[in-house]
Amino acid sequence: MISRSDYLHQIRIALGRNPVVMLLGPRQIGKTTLARELLPAGSAHYFDLEHPVVAQRFADPLTALQDLSGLVVIDEAQRAPGLFPVLRVLADRQPNPAQFLLLGSASPELSRQANESLAGRVEMIDVSGFTTLEVGHAQANTLWLRGGFPRSFLAADDASSMAWRDNFIRTFLERDMGLLGFGYAPAVMARFWTMLSHYHGQLWNAAELAASFGVTARTVNRYLDALEQTYMVRRLLPWHVNVGKRLVKSPKIYIRDTGLFHALQRIGTMHDLFHHPKLGASWEAFVLEEVMSVLKPRDAYFYNVHGGSELDLFFLHQGKRIGVEVKREDAPRMTRSMHVALADLELDHLFVIYPGTLRYTLNDRVEVLPFAELSTLSNVWK
Repeated sequence: MISRSDYLHQIRIALGRNPVVMLLGPRQIGKTTLARELLPAGSAHYFDLEHPVVAQRFADPLTALQDLSGLVVIDEAQRAPGLFPVLRVLADRQPNPAQFLLLGSASPELSRQANESLAGRVEMIDVSGFTTLEVGHAQANTLWLRGGFPRSFLAADDASSMAWRDNFIRTFLERDMGLLGFGYAPAVMARFWTMLSHYHGQLWNAAELAASFGVTARTVNRYLDALEQTYMVRRLLPWHVNVGKRLVKSPKIYIRDTGLFHALQRIGTMHDLFHHPKLGASWEAFVLEEVMSVLKPRDAYFYNVHGGSELDLFFLHQGKRIGVEVKREDAPRMTRSMHVALADLELDHLFVIYPGTLRYTLNDRVEVLPFAELSTLSNVWK
């Protein structure tokens, strides 16, 4: 079993300062496994609302929960519409005998109820797939190819992993999206998601996709919203700064899990990946997700000036202005785009991440960092 000690630490810290903690993320990402490390599944305080008998007990959430003390886990919390007003009452008890850990797949209704009923009482933790920090750098290519969903990554072979991802995509579209409140036809969303994978790592062009679909730009934006809210897609927004330049204002789109991206593109092996035209875009997305898993920026952006100058990632970290550029080449050197980004964004540090083995500096603010040493970013400012 792969340890996810960082998430367990986050959960314990959050429970120490809040009466309610929510773990949010796509289905099958490992939320239940994390919860069971804190409270065994057989415990009387563990409620799985997918179980019909348990769901029937939650017809009256107050009766089910009011006499409990200690940690209480509620899995698939979005299935109990009347739960959140009850939790507000229970969370406000003084002294409070219980803490509540909720597990849920993101949905508009879940977010709305949590924000309306539990404001100031809840801390939310987003759970993503495995990272190289968890599986080890020796497994980096397997993680890149198969993605971070535990059952995909841990499959016996690449073919089994692809079969799991194909089934996940089908189940997600045919079952999960409807249960989460997105009433779109599975066939339409399957076609949209596949088409979207061709825009992986590119600027979002709603009008172009709308024309291909024969619908309005507003409609395809709603499709994109649904995939973003369910953690399938990352919409990376552009950074706007008053530099007197014509800046790109459209977001960049990434399929968050590279394994799902490869399934949508029918990339089944590393050989397929290394000979695929989307190799660079796939590597960029993989590295950016890894960077964000290490540094966990509150907000992240890209920077792009019409005419060619761009930066893959920009964010603030511990009061520093950080830039990240992803290069799939042997020996990255300073480029015009890097000089522009340093000046326009007033960067304190710019890291160039590449798949090589040598770490070196390009100037006093620019460092080339092997992907294998990505974890050391968290120690740079200590």
